[in-house]
Amino acid sequence: MPTVVLMDVSLSMTRPVSVDGSEEFQRKNLAVHGLNMLFEHMASNYRLEFTSLMAFSSLWELLVPFTRDYNALQEALSNLEDYDKTCVESAMQGVSNVVQQEWGSACPCQVVLVTDGSLGIGKGSLRYSLQTLKLRGDDKKFPLPFPFPTKLFIMCVANAEELQMTDAMDNLEELLQLSGGDGQIFTMDGPLCMKSVQAMFGRLIDHAYSPFHAVLHCGNLSSDVQVFPRPEPIVMDEEVDPMPRAVNSDLEIFGFIEIADISSPPVISRHLVLPIAVNKASEVDDVGTGATDELEEEPSASQMAGKSPNFCVLLHGSLKVEGMVALVQLGPEWYGMLYSQADSKKKSNLMMSLFEPGPDPLPWLGKISHLGPISEAAENPYGEDDSKSPFPVQPSAKRSYAQNVTVWIKASGLQTDVQKILRNARKLPDKTQTFYKELNRLRKAALAFGFWELLKGVAELLERECTLLPDSAHPDAAFQLSHAAQQLKLASTGDSQYAAFDHNIVAMHTDFST
Repeated sequence: MPTVVLMDVSLSMTRPVSVDGSEEFQRKNLAVHGLNMLFEHMASNYRLEFTSLMAFSSLWELLVPFTRDYNALQEALSNLEDYDKTCVESAMQGVSNVVQQEWGSACPCQVVLVTDGSLGIGKGSLRYSLQTLKLRGDDKKFPLPFPFPTKLFIMCVANAEELQMTDAMDNLEELLQLSGGDGQIFTMDGPLCMKSVQAMFGRLIDHAYSPFHAVLHCGNLSSDVQVFPRPEPIVMDEEVDPMPRAVNSDLEIFGFIEIADISSPPVISRHLVLPIAVNKASEVDDVGTGATDELEEEPSASQMAGKSPNFCVLLHGSLKVEGMVALVQLGPEWYGMLYSQADSKKKSNLMMSLFEPGPDPLPWLGKISHLGPISEAAENPYGEDDSKSPFPVQPSAKRSYAQNVTVWIKASGLQTDVQKILRNARKLPDKTQTFYKELNRLRKAALAFGFWELLKGVAELLERECTLLPDSAHPDAAFQLSHAAQQLKLASTGDSQYAAFDHNIVAMHTDFST
């Protein structure tokens, strides 16, 4: 999940702050100190994170494109210049442009906005932008919400009391809500000093950039790993009393399955699995026998990888050579899979994908708890020569997909169905069977949707058709139209006796043979 750091370099950030009676610092100096702390943490724990640095005042500038070089980010911080007034809207438009150009609109992104809480003045101010949200044309829309999933963290180099003296806090909260509400506003506690800004950025790190450490188990083997990025808790919408579900810190591998059998399953997120012992990606060479992606800044780590056996590296190489995936339990009735994914022609990473929580996230495999080793089967489910496969699992009840389901997405679809009934009505009694078939199809759909007005409307149309019958029409036509109209009117009342879904309107029995 890439990160964009958006640094306010307006004149208000140059306001002096007295630190313990010693030399004066500017608010910008406090912000730079906090960001250096964040970059140092990410360099140690989030080295695979792509981070970009932007500066803004009335205009925005991309200082450092997305990179993993945190030295370059810190160097750019030390060379910041001061500019004019604050314009948050322009900065947000810049973030949208930079992220979409690099990652598109599907990749989630974190935005860290560092400011002093000043909203700017005049037309470029945040206050003016929010007041004119509903007065804009399509060509001048506010950039939030972003077209990509995002978390917005607002770091205010000011305390809450200072922000609440004006409407700054209210406007920042509205900005956060416009972004989707998935983020947080951080303020400084107590006086503005180095200690307070460290505490504020420490809370950001704990909330959004704390590494996820886990233990990967497989039988008697285990390995300490870091999962990157950190798996987010999820809430299932269909649960009666939804509760956030988080990935356990103990990940248990309970079986292996061929890639062809699991195919390309739907997943909710993908993560990189790193062995903590060597603190680097478990990348393997072409034959998948050992780690090769050695970090230049830590040569001792690669030496450790060569001398100390690591289950994570063994697992990665085995999955790559055998063309299989490992099924892993993430929590109660929550599963995922571990697999090797090529990053380039010579290197690949151990990845983990999370399935939707539930006992059978992949229908073609059946219930995950029903899977077992081949050795316990009465006969080899793959055959003696691997000529067959036990998947997909056939359901016990055979489902029929031949039944027509009436769906009205557009008005034209409903109009077509009504016209079909009227065409058959004009050809009664020759089309009696077809007339009642189409009438009952429309009746069931209307009852399913609660569309009582449709039943009443069609009944009125049939009564009108009855009055327009020519003198040469068969007398049975008038009887059938009146009967059908009456039955539809009764169904439109909602009375259970006449509005039963399984009930069908049958043709009125008549005899004109004499």
